[in-house]
Amino acid sequence: MEAPLYLASLYLLSAVILVPLAVRMGLGSVLGFLAAGIVIGPVMGLTGHETGDLQHVAEFGVVMMLFLIGLELEPRVLWTMRHKLIGLGGLQILGTAAGVMAAGIALGLTWKMALAVGLILSLSSTAIVLQTLNERNLMRTNGGRSAFAVLLTQDIAVVPMLAFLPLLAYGISPEALLKMLGASNGTTGDHPANAVVSLVQGLPGWGVTLLTLAIVAAIVLGGHYLTRPVFRFVHAAHLPEISTAIALLIVLGIAFLMTLVGLSPALGTFLAGVVLANSEFRHQLSADIQPFKGLLMGLFFITVGAGIDFQVLAAEPLLILGLTLGVMALKLGVLLGLTPIFGIKGRDRWLFALSLAQAGEFGFLLVGFSVQQTVLPRPVGDILLLVIGLSMLLTPLLFVAQARIARRFSEKAGADQAADEIDEKGKVIIAGIGRFGQVVNRLVRMSGIQTVVLDADMAAVQLMRRFGVKGFYGDPTRPELLAAAGLHEAQVLVVAVDDRESALKIVRHARLENPGIHIVARARDRADVYELYQAGADDIVRETFDSSVRAGRYVLENAGLTEYEAAKVTQAYYQRDRASIRELAELWVSGQPIHLNEAYIARAKELDTELEAALLDELDEDHPHREPPVGVKVDGG
Repeated sequence: MEAPLYLASLYLLSAVILVPLAVRMGLGSVLGFLAAGIVIGPVMGLTGHETGDLQHVAEFGVVMMLFLIGLELEPRVLWTMRHKLIGLGGLQILGTAAGVMAAGIALGLTWKMALAVGLILSLSSTAIVLQTLNERNLMRTNGGRSAFAVLLTQDIAVVPMLAFLPLLAYGISPEALLKMLGASNGTTGDHPANAVVSLVQGLPGWGVTLLTLAIVAAIVLGGHYLTRPVFRFVHAAHLPEISTAIALLIVLGIAFLMTLVGLSPALGTFLAGVVLANSEFRHQLSADIQPFKGLLMGLFFITVGAGIDFQVLAAEPLLILGLTLGVMALKLGVLLGLTPIFGIKGRDRWLFALSLAQAGEFGFLLVGFSVQQTVLPRPVGDILLLVIGLSMLLTPLLFVAQARIARRFSEKAGADQAADEIDEKGKVIIAGIGRFGQVVNRLVRMSGIQTVVLDADMAAVQLMRRFGVKGFYGDPTRPELLAAAGLHEAQVLVVAVDDRESALKIVRHARLENPGIHIVARARDRADVYELYQAGADDIVRETFDSSVRAGRYVLENAGLTEYEAAKVTQAYYQRDRASIRELAELWVSGQPIHLNEAYIARAKELDTELEAALLDELDEDHPHREPPVGVKVDGG
């Protein structure tokens, strides 16, 4: 009993310490989990043979992740991806395998070994790539969707690879080859799963095909017709743990069904997720599965880091590092070569290529299987495992590089694209035409007041023009564009850009050039408010504040207050909060964490107490005998 508790504590402690550090450094959680595995494995030697067993368990995190992704995709969306699934994914596998095979032959491998290595290294890491794309909100970009299509194709390709690799075994007789083929399909061993797969293997080809189609059809039809009554029955019990149990049963049950016919469990659960994408229980399923997915994915990355054999690396560091970088460069070249064919351009091109340039977790499975089936000799397998692990370890750094390339690409695109010639001036200048700026512009223009709109996003300006609203393309932070828009004569400037630094730059420049202009600025949080206040903004609007106050008013109306009382209290809260913001802005110190600002904290507490007393006074004016809420202290009683 002590050993499992020790291992669980060890893995959790390493993750709790290193993952937040990696996230705060901007490296992402994946690199943090990998670093945790390296520390407790190769560095400190605290792990042992259990790492491989844990990795097999943790691989269910990939299965759960694909199920959750499927829940976000409607079937029609998946159908629109068919060209990328077949064309882009297929060409990536073939191109990478051919390139690695040629390099392997040049390095002295036989063509069979080189082909096996090429197929293994053609796969990318579904776990790392999808996790990082989701963390960075890049899944909905063209590059993210293209990367997902390739990853899904690769997951499907694992099954035929497992069937094909034994054909490349060296020095075997036809009888031994038949025996290996049987073993590769699970006909040996006493494990119950092997027995079931052996039964499938014993069927004629048409029987296997029919059974496979039947199971896939059962998953689709069951997801469409059976899940709703089952979920209604389970939810009628009002037991959250049973709801979680049925969610896990769906994922694990479908994964098991797919293994019965030799298909990828991840593919099956993804298909089930797509079927359930239109279900009213989609959000509940996602909430129930998400914690398990996160823990298992984290455990998987830790085992990858713990499994890296640095002794082999120490023996041939230059060779292995050179092979790793060479493989990643070759894959990067293949991926970049495919982007123009499938219309992947600009920053999406680099996102697509850099995100898939590593080897994948299925490579560990294929390398072990290839060594077992004498497709690859043990020394080659050990080096290949290390190359795969190191490439996965370097992947988060590639995403960091991609983010920097994307920023530079945006800056260059903005510089290359000539700004519009501004031929209008108005009382109101609106810098930024996102969701916030659009509402402001619409209200002001429909009230008969002329506006001049500037935005650095050409697509947003063109979309606005299609609706008959004139706007000008250009970076609002550029002084000459603000001057052309009439900054020196305008009465009001609305700063609605997304970027914090850009907003501060615009406010400072506008206040310097036109001291009498009234500046209305958008802010995300209190820190933004204080920065903008010190920069010279007059009215600062927190983008969710008004909607939150309105929601609070609805709560009060349905918690015992009349509409008049709720309106009076929320109005008082609104006015006092604005006043307190201005007062606290004087105490706020830029760059200093708020929890270290003693004067700020002390005054904030005093203002909260004053606000509470003021709201109760508002209510007491109408109902002097109202009982105070539970837990509220009233002076004198």
